[in-house]
Amino acid sequence: MTHLLKKEKDYRYIEVGEGTPIIVLHGLMGGLSNFDAVTNFFSTNGYKVIIPELPIYTMSLLKTNVKSFANYLKEFIEFKGLEEVILLGNSLGGHIGLYHTKLYPEKVKSLIITGSSGLYESAMGGGYTKRSDYEVIKKKAQDVFYDPEVATKEIVDEVYETVNNRNKLIKTLAIAKSAIRHNMAKDLPKMHTPTCIIWGKNDNVTPPEVAEEFHQLLPDSDLFWIDKCGHAAMMEHPEEFNKILKGWLESKGF
Repeated sequence: MTHLLKKEKDYRYIEVGEGTPIIVLHGLMGGLSNFDAVTNFFSTNGYKVIIPELPIYTMSLLKTNVKSFANYLKEFIEFKGLEEVILLGNSLGGHIGLYHTKLYPEKVKSLIITGSSGLYESAMGGGYTKRSDYEVIKKKAQDVFYDPEVATKEIVDEVYETVNNRNKLIKTLAIAKSAIRHNMAKDLPKMHTPTCIIWGKNDNVTPPEVAEEFHQLLPDSDLFWIDKCGHAAMMEHPEEFNKILKGWLESKGF
């Protein structure tokens, strides 16, 4: 299902369904369509799913960092007039969700992270020396998933275009540096927002031990594993991801 991209003020976003708001935060190379299965399922199960297009490549270079994106999210939540939201983030989106929750905990009812940065960032900004070689980029895109077939030509083409666009590559590297700078190991023990951690057992980008560390450091967290799954669980195993998340939300009364 293709969802309509709304454009209001400085914001572009998808909004589907009625009920408790779930704000979905995409990753660095992740399109909004990566969350189609989440959107379709939860928008018909009592939730309003909102996916803002994060200004990853449109903010000035000085503002291309995790903290600026967390503040952008605050402004978006205020613009939408939302009081208590559920944040769901993959990869960089998880990091932005975590940092936003650190800064503005009163607005966040709960947090869901999957393949999140924030503790371990080695793979985010590296490996683009052969960016003009399509096969190299294809392999890099496939390595994100347990099953390389999930990396469709459309996904590979998008990554290839991004890393071969000089402006986007500079921003990508700036974000990678920012993610390292905004390591959250010291912040997490002070964050008491209920957090659901859903992780692929075969994640090469943020390995399983990263999920375990998040679970150890976050005071109110639950950790769930998905087998034969890489960095984007909501794409690779959408039905299992949705089932885990729905069960967790119900158990918390959300």
